[in-house]
Parts: sequence; C-alpha cells; structure tokens
Amino acid sequence: MSRSRRPERQGLYDPMHEHDACGVGFVVNMKGVKSHTIIEQGLQILANLTHRGACGCDPLTGDGAGILTQMPDAFLRKVCAELDITLPPAGEYGVGMVFLPERVDERNDCLELFEKVVREEGQRLLGWRRVPVDASKCGQLARESMPEIRQIFIARGRTTPDTAALERKLYVIRKRVEHLVRESGLRDSESFYVPSLSSRTMNYKGLLLPYQIPQFYKDLTDPDFTSALALVHQRFSTNTFPSWDRAHPYRYVAHNGEINTLRGNVNWMHARESMFASPLFGDDMEKLFPIIAPGGSDSAGFDNALELLVHTGRPLSHAVMMMIPEAWQKHEGMSAEKRAFYRYHACLTEAWDGPASIAFSDGTVIGAVLDRNGLRPSRYVVTKDGLVVMASEVGVLDIAPENVLAKGRLQPGRMFLVDLAEGRIIADEELKAAIASRQPYERWLDESLTKLDALPAASEPPPASDDATRLTRQQAFGYTIEDLKFLMSPMALNGQEAVGSMGTDTPLAVLSNKPQLLFNYFKQLFAQVTNPPIDPIREELVMSLKATIGCEENLFEESAAHCRQLELE
Repeated sequence: MSRSRRPERQGLYDPMHEHDACGVGFVVNMKGVKSHTIIEQGLQILANLTHRGACGCDPLTGDGAGILTQMPDAFLRKVCAELDITLPPAGEYGVGMVFLPERVDERNDCLELFEKVVREEGQRLLGWRRVPVDASKCGQLARESMPEIRQIFIARGRTTPDTAALERKLYVIRKRVEHLVRESGLRDSESFYVPSLSSRTMNYKGLLLPYQIPQFYKDLTDPDFTSALALVHQRFSTNTFPSWDRAHPYRYVAHNGEINTLRGNVNWMHARESMFASPLFGDDMEKLFPIIAPGGSDSAGFDNALELLVHTGRPLSHAVMMMIPEAWQKHEGMSAEKRAFYRYHACLTEAWDGPASIAFSDGTVIGAVLDRNGLRPSRYVVTKDGLVVMASEVGVLDIAPENVLAKGRLQPGRMFLVDLAEGRIIADEELKAAIASRQPYERWLDESLTKLDALPAASEPPPASDDATRLTRQQAFGYTIEDLKFLMSPMALNGQEAVGSMGTDTPLAVLSNKPQLLFNYFKQLFAQVTNPPIDPIREELVMSLKATIGCEENLFEESAAHCRQLELE
C-alpha cells in the first residue's frame, strides 16, 4: 500500500470503480464586500455539516474537508513582505496551493520541475512560502500521509496581456507540472497535488475533520484573511478511499453525490482531445492532455471537464448548463429558445448524469445546481443585510428570523447563482434565457440536425422463409430455452415483462466454454449507492433515450456544423 493509503489494483478489484457522497455549502456577501467574518461563517457552516462526513478507525482522521475563498490580497501582501516577496497589483499574480512529497529529494525534484515550467511558459516566479500548519491537530492516519504544503507565487509575464490570459497560463502550467511529475517515476508522486493555482481563488483542504480546518491551517484565523465568499465541503467517501487530494472543494466545484456516467464521460472527453484547437491556447493546447487526470474521483473528473469548458471562453454558468442539463425534452412549459440550447449542446457533449448537488465558483460568481431528478438536497436563505447561505440542509448558520428576506430549496435541474459583479441573485429563468440567446441555436438545429424518421424509407427486408428455419435463426441470434421460457413466454401470454428478483446470477460470458454472442461480454455499469430505481418509461419526464450520431467538431467553438448529426429517439 502506498503512502496515500489507497489500496493497489489487484485481482478483480480496481480502486477506479469508486464514488462518493457528502455535504456542501457556501456563504457569500452579495455586494462583494470582503471580510474575515465570511471566512468565520464558512467555517461555522463546515462545522455544522460534520454529521454529513465520516471518519475511519482513527476518529480524528476525517474523510476530508476544505474551504475555497477569493484571493486574500491584503493577507498575502503581509505574509509575502516577511519573505521579501514583492507582489504586483491584484489580478497580476497567481497563487498556487501545492501538496509536495514528504521525502526531501522528491520534494526538491517537484519544486525544480514547477519552477522550470513557470519559466518556460514565460511567467515570473516570485517565490515560495511554507504554509504554517499544526500537524498535531489532525489524526494519526492523516499525519502518516500528510504532504508538505507550500504556496507558489507567480507574476504575469510580459507576453501575457491580461488577467484572463494569466488564468489560462496558470492552467497550462499546472497541467504540465502534473504530467511531468506523473511521468518522472517519483516513488511518492501520488503525494504531489495542486489544490488550486489561480489569480482569483485559493483552496485550503485536507484529510481533516471540519473543526480541524482552522486549527490546522493557521492562515484562516488571521483577521487580514478576507473574502466575499466561502465555499465549504465535508466529505463522506461512500466507496472511495479518502486522501488529501480527494478532499473537496476542487478548483471550481464542491460535489454532493456521484456521477453514474463517469466512464463514458471520461472516454468521450479523451476521444475529443484530437479535435481541440483554440486561438486562446495556440500551441499550448497539447500540453493540457489528458484533460481528465488519471486516478481522480468522479468529482475530480467533473471539475477537470468544467475548467476546460470555462477556458474555452464560456461563462461558468454556461459550462455548468452543458454538463448538468435540466430535463428539457418533455418539459411543456420550457421556452423554445432554451429547449434549442439544450438540444444543440446535446450534440456537442453528453451530460454528466447522476444524483448530484454541485456548488461552484470562479471567484466572481458562486452558485449551485441540482441534477434533473433532484435526488440531493440543497436549501438557501437570503438575509436583509445581503448575505446568501446555501447548504445541504437548513440551520447551518444561525440567522435571526427577522433578518430573513427569502428562503427556499433548489429545484431539480434549476440553477442558483449569485453574481458579485452585479451584486444580486440572478434568477434561473433570467440566467438561462440570457445564455440560450447567445447564439442562434434554434436556426442551426433546423438547418443541420436530421431526425431518423425524416430519412427516406428503406426497402422492406425479405420475410423469413418458413418455420423450418426458426431454430437455426434462434441459435444464430443466441436464444436459449431459458429466454423462451422465462422472458418471452410471459410477454406473449400476459403482455408484460416478467418480474424477477433484483440482481442477476447470469454466468460471465468470458468464463464460459460455450459459443457466446458479442454483446454477452458487456455489462451495464450502474450506481453503487442506494439511489431510487428509475427507468425511462416510468420517469419519462426526467429521462430520455434520445441520442445523436455523426461527426463531432471542435468543442472550443460553436457553429451550425456542430449539430450536423442524425437524431435517434
């Protein structure tokens, strides 16, 4: 077993087949006023979500907890002055939270790789800071796998024109360093991880319990550490083995639930990489591959895909709508414009489906979205003094009843967004109407998308000759006596599918010495946690079997060519 405490792949077991479900929340000052009070309130929400998390045999080692904040510029200037590091104006520099191996030689190798990539990408390395932590405040098991935690300060280079370009460069730097460390052969490479590298946000997280976060990370108790938002997460790793890097929040999201379609999502993203091209990245594009980092959880993969879509130039809310669409196909009250948006983007990328509540932020907006079924709880409170609190449940922060302006719960497929630049909550309908009108999606669909039943009729297949060939054809198509007796007979006699027990005892085709049809070798992947059983017939309002086939285009662009496909019901 490695220092990360994850079991190795062995026999029929693979740690890649793991998922998680947890508690999430955020607090934000709508007007964008930064204060240390927001940090304290975020940590209080985290503490009140303790019961949603878990710990191991060591009761002081949690499954993971963390907090994402805006860049605390005043605090960073103070601590950097003590290190003789001169920071440029806010927005002109980025800060990375970096987990490093405990072994000194491997740690130094990682530091050298990081500095080398920063220079090669045309940015200025300002220096490193050892993050002050109190290791006595975490459990023994957490200490055994605890990385060295440092911050790297990077200033915008001369050839990098603005803050948006700096964010893209920091993204490229992080991806390059991750790839190089992974390929370096370091024995303890799993201990290297970059929780955040941005000019807008910072991420303090670890294999900790909620109350341990401010005790472990001393920075968070400094009055100069201010932010207008705090996104927090307490993890319950239902099946996944906890580790320092798998604690939430990630760079954009904190996730309660699981992604059931993960394998397909990852495979499709990998397949599309060959088509990616963008003037925003130019020759840097290939440095980003693979987009989905190997070995990550479903939440980590979701975050990887989301940050890519954001860096394509789409607003964060647009990218979230693409990845977690609401139930649009049979929504009778949905506007034609919004329906066209979802139908168009279904041609670009598949949904990341599953029971999920996801909170997200890029430092300028913060919000949350529920999956189309609404199988995870999310509730919010808006106060008269401009505070917004959202969490997995009510009561995470003490708010006087007379100070409550509004409260409610997130609806299935709906998005809740606070825009700090505008200083207000943007309603779901207003937000999505604005995004759906960015391009003429409806016209593009009318011009390019073809329905299968609109194609010319095919010639009729020749009828079967007679009953004498029935047995031969049944054998050719893999029919068995069991199929005829237990599956087909009840359907023929009663007009309904036979009812059986949950689960299957069908022998694996790969272990059989009998001839097998190709499709017998494949099994459906399904959720491992106790979610309600659903199917596209009983849940037709929120599920669909509709799919599109055809050539795909560059995900970084939008055009009519992207939906030149064939639509199958």
